[in-house]
Amino acid sequence: MDTEQITRKLVAWIKEKVQTAGCRGVVLGLSGGLDSSVLGALCQRAFTQNTLGVIMPCHSTDDDKAHAGIVASRFNIPTVEVPLDGAFDAMIQILPDYQPDPAHGNLARANLKARLRMVTLYCIANQLKYMVAGSGNRSELTVGYFTKYGDSGVDILPLGNLLKGEVKDLARYLEIPEEIIDKPPSAGLWDGQTDETEMGFSYEALDRYILTGDAPEELKRKIEAMKAAAYHKRNIPPIADI
Repeated sequence: MDTEQITRKLVAWIKEKVQTAGCRGVVLGLSGGLDSSVLGALCQRAFTQNTLGVIMPCHSTDDDKAHAGIVASRFNIPTVEVPLDGAFDAMIQILPDYQPDPAHGNLARANLKARLRMVTLYCIANQLKYMVAGSGNRSELTVGYFTKYGDSGVDILPLGNLLKGEVKDLARYLEIPEEIIDKPPSAGLWDGQTDETEMGFSYEALDRYILTGDAPEELKRKIEAMKAAAYHKRNIPPIADI
């Protein structure tokens, strides 16, 4: 992958999409993770005066907030911090607690965090006449590893055609701090959560399967099952044909 050429194309693409929509700039969530850091660097190149990073801790780790701050400082990205701990706690208190399976309850609470962040980004974007940029990559989109109307609730997905490994290559070209590149990918949805543990396979194995179709049979079945289960997440809601 020619990272320099990819960078130029993505920066131009972000500019074109925002300007075509009649908007002034971009807003994005800065989580301290690899994907959002790369996205922030690209958006800042596209709109040096009109990019805003939003740091939205929600019972998050101190490291995530610190890494988001490091990226914002390195790439001169203006930021605003919107703590969502209180909003999350208030929603948990008033929502009914249906938990026939505790795992479902944990997932529902985790998804609530992502959806609160989406609402926050759009509230800010509406005020500034900005577009919301999302950091989802091709690997995540393929298997539906995202929250419907959460981190997928965005206007543009600049990294959506890049595999996780390609995003990592781009991060090195953009000089994202190594501590961010090397840390285990995590959506920060609960304490100790990592993407690869939750999915049950590595991004490297997933990327290889997407590119070549090569994987052990058990892994193939797991990936294809995730793709099938996430079909509704990757498409607009069906409309009844009457």
